[in-house]
Amino acid sequence: MTKVVQYGCGKMSVYTMRYVTEKGGKIIGAFDVDKSKEGMDISALMGGEKTGVTIQSTENFEKFLKTKKPDIVIVTTKSLLSDLEEVLLVCAKCGINAITTCEEAFFPANSNPKLFKKIDKLAKENGCTICGSGYQDVFWGNLITVLAGATQKITKIQGKSSYNVEDYGIALAEVHGAGMSLDEFEEKVASADKISLEERDKLIKSGKYTPSYMWNVNGWLASQLGLHVTKQTQKCIPQIATEKIYSSTLEMTIPKGKCTGMSAVVTTETEEGVVIESQCIGKVYSKKEFDMNDWTIFGEPDTRVVIERPCTVELTCASIVNRIPDVIQAPSGYYTTEKMPKSTFYKKI
Repeated sequence: MTKVVQYGCGKMSVYTMRYVTEKGGKIIGAFDVDKSKEGMDISALMGGEKTGVTIQSTENFEKFLKTKKPDIVIVTTKSLLSDLEEVLLVCAKCGINAITTCEEAFFPANSNPKLFKKIDKLAKENGCTICGSGYQDVFWGNLITVLAGATQKITKIQGKSSYNVEDYGIALAEVHGAGMSLDEFEEKVASADKISLEERDKLIKSGKYTPSYMWNVNGWLASQLGLHVTKQTQKCIPQIATEKIYSSTLEMTIPKGKCTGMSAVVTTETEEGVVIESQCIGKVYSKKEFDMNDWTIFGEPDTRVVIERPCTVELTCASIVNRIPDVIQAPSGYYTTEKMPKSTFYKKI
């Protein structure tokens, strides 16, 4: 039986903990920074009968790992690797495998190589594996490279995916600029990419760059396909409310003219001449909007795949849980999933 610890008991943990249990794993511990959740049985989140496992303060996390020795930790908190530095380093220090929904963690070597190498070194020293996975592992990664395997020649890969930031919690909504004025968006979000390639490279090397989700996805795709990146750029575009929209996550009504989120376009050029252009649109949805995943491989032949209304939250959490056996069997270090077997279904973990 795979022993799992849940770190971060918000919206995503509702599914990750239930999916682990349904696949024969056992949640042996749960941690959250929210003091109001301390002492709460995890069944209050995932449903079912009481488990006897209660949510603890993150202050007890390291001691718990050292004494209980779980097989893996699932981290479902924030979107930037720097925000997860402490928890991932604790896992690496204790020799405990970890997998996270953190979007930058999917392929951090091209956005925060300094921290990536730091975690990788400690994980190798203590014989454990750290990685990121989730929706992008299948729908922006493996799905695309599988289709590429049926293509004779590729000139361009173009993708677009949208998601409702309401489904993922306040940290993600804030990173997308939801609720900001246009001036605030320009200052706090868009300005980060109005820099030269040299300035961006300097920020990346220092660990201070803020990538959009597709920044790391493009790096993952290039690595999986054996392409060598020569240039990569990013542009963040605000999504504007055309009417007032209420956000339950932000606990506010976004007025017309303010930002509901953003679109981030990442363009990657390679030595092989293949261009990867991907776009993610994350915003507070109006009643008429829904999730969409739309990718086209241009070449011989052209191939397009469109998935409407994917259950993004559930697919993210199922991808994480189905990756657990792969992570446990992977080499030590920070080992990104493009090096692992293709994502697959496991009846039991």
